[in-house]
Amino acid sequence: MIDLSNLEIWFVTGSQTLYGKEVLEKVQEHAREIVQALSQSPEIPVGIALKPVLTSPDSIVKLCAEANADNRCIGLVVWMHTFSPGRMWIAGLNTLRKPLAHLHTQYNRNLPWSTIDMDFMNLNQSAHGDREFGFLATRMGLKRKVIAGYWKESNVIKAIATWARAAAAWHDAQRLRIARFGDNMRHVAVTEGDKVEAQMRLGYSVEGYGVGDLADCVKEVTDAEIDRLAAEYDDTYDVVRPLRRDGDRRQSLREAARIELRLRAFLEAGGFNAFTDTFEDLHGLAQLPGIAVQRLMAEGYGFGAEGDWKTAALVRVMKVMSAGLSGGTSFMEDYTYDFGQPASKVLGAHMLEVCPSLAEGRPSLEIHPLAVGGKADPVRLVFTARSGPAVQACLIDLGNRFRMVANELDVVPPDEPLLKLPVARAVWVPRPSLEVAATAWIYAGGSHHTSFSQALTSQHLADFAEMAGIEFLNIDGNTRIDQFKEELRWNDAYYSWRA
Repeated sequence: MIDLSNLEIWFVTGSQTLYGKEVLEKVQEHAREIVQALSQSPEIPVGIALKPVLTSPDSIVKLCAEANADNRCIGLVVWMHTFSPGRMWIAGLNTLRKPLAHLHTQYNRNLPWSTIDMDFMNLNQSAHGDREFGFLATRMGLKRKVIAGYWKESNVIKAIATWARAAAAWHDAQRLRIARFGDNMRHVAVTEGDKVEAQMRLGYSVEGYGVGDLADCVKEVTDAEIDRLAAEYDDTYDVVRPLRRDGDRRQSLREAARIELRLRAFLEAGGFNAFTDTFEDLHGLAQLPGIAVQRLMAEGYGFGAEGDWKTAALVRVMKVMSAGLSGGTSFMEDYTYDFGQPASKVLGAHMLEVCPSLAEGRPSLEIHPLAVGGKADPVRLVFTARSGPAVQACLIDLGNRFRMVANELDVVPPDEPLLKLPVARAVWVPRPSLEVAATAWIYAGGSHHTSFSQALTSQHLADFAEMAGIEFLNIDGNTRIDQFKEELRWNDAYYSWRA
C-alpha cells in the first residue's frame, strides 16, 4: 500500500533584515503557529516542516539546494509575511527543482481598526509582499500554485492538501519504473508515444520485457505458495462453484494465483510500480492476467492494458494522489453507451482489468471465456462500482507536447442488473452530458483508455499537470463546445509558439 506519511512539505517564509530582530522573531512565531495548525489538519496527508525565515539571497539559495537534495521534501509552500524584495529570490528559484506553492495569506484575519498603527502595518505586509513575489515568479516563468485566503479557512487548507497530493505524485513519478510485457496492441495509435520525451518531461521510465520473461518466473512458484494465495481468494471473495476447492475449474484459479505470485515478484525485484500487458502477446502464459492485475492495482500499482504505458503511469500517479482517501482508482475504458432518458450513460469496463477498490460490496471471483487472445479462460473479479462523483483522465502524446484530458462524472447504478456481463464495470453520466462530454473529448483527442477515480477531483489533476508543465483540459458541468474548441485553438497557438 502507498504511504505518504514519510514525505513532507517545507513551509518557507520570506522577509528582510530591514525590519529588525524583533519583527523577524514575530514573523517566525507566526509562521510556526500556521505550520502547527496545518500539521494538525487530517486533510493534509504529508508532514509540514517549518523552515527559518529567509532574509537574504544566500539563505534562499542554500534552502533551495537543500530542498533539491532532500528525498523527503516534495515541495515548498512560500509566504511573504512582510515585504521580501523579489530579486533576493532569483538565484535560489533558478535552481529549485521541487514543486512550488505560493500561499497568499496573512497572520491576522481582521484589522484592529481602532488601534492599528505603523508597527502593525510594517509587520503585516503580505498584501503587497506576496504581490512582489508573484511578479518575480511570473517574470521568471515559474510553474507554481497560488492559494489565496485566510490560512484557517477550510477552502485554503483543502487547496494546500490537494496540491500536496499532486506534489507527492510528482515526487513518485520521478522514480517510477514501468514494466512493459510485450508491445502495444498492433495497429493501435493512441497507446503509442515518445518514451524518451516522457522520461524527460514526466520523470518515469518504461522498460520492455518479453512475456516469456514473466512466464519463466511463473514456473518457479511452489505449490505451497499457490495453496496459500488460493485460500486467500476463498476467504476474500465470493468464489463461484466451479472455482472452489472441489470445483472442476479449480486448476484455473490455481494458475491465476501462480501468475499473480510471480508477477508480483517480478515487479518487486525490478522496483516497478506500474506495468502493462496485452492479450496479443501471451507466449508462455496459460491465461491473460485478470485477478492478478486487479489485486495489484488495489495495492497501488499502475496498470495499462494492450501496452498502454501512458495510462499505466497515470493510474499510478492517481493511486499516489488518492492514498488514504475514500473511494477507489482504476484503469478504465469507455466501452459502450446507453442513449436513454433522462440522461445518456456510459458503461465503462475492460476485458478483465478494473480495480476492486471501486467495488460496491464484495466482489465475485469468476471464470469466463475471453473470446480474444486464443488462451484459456481467465479468472477475474466481477463487481459494479459504487455510486457517487468521479473523474476520469487520459494522457496523450500529440508529437510536440503531452496533453492531459479530464472529465468530471457521476457514477450511477445500472438501470437493471447486469446478470450476463462477466466483467467488473462502472456506469456513469458524464458532465455536462454524454453528448457534450464525448464531443469535447474527441475534439481533444482523448484516448479510449483512462484512469478513473472516485477519490480525486479534477483539481488534483490540474495541480499535477501544472507541476509537469503539460497541457490540461477539463470537461465539467460548465463545458460548452464552442468555448472548448476555442480553448483548443488557443492552446495549439501557445504550444506552437513555445516550440
